[in-house]
Amino acid sequence: MCRSIKTLYNFEPPATEQEIRAASLQFVRKLSGFSVPSKANQEAFERAVDEVAASAARLIGSLVTTAEPRDRAIEAERAKARSAMRFGA
Repeated sequence: MCRSIKTLYNFEPPATEQEIRAASLQFVRKLSGFSVPSKANQEAFERAVDEVAASAARLIGSLVTTAEPRDRAIEAERAKARSAMRFGA
């Protein structure tokens, strides 16, 4: 899976429509192999992004958990620390 697709569920504040769409775009790019589709494929590509985004939003909206929402700032710091350990800082 694409590394730039991040977990969007159970965060405070919740994932925005733009974040869901960006993840959907990355997913469709990965599946299709196109970062920018040709004019002939543009309509199908955009339709796929819209459908994936709608499905993702429904999924995120319907999931249930008893866990406390994660804080985006704390998770970002943890990701930076992991990156520093992995690649050096």
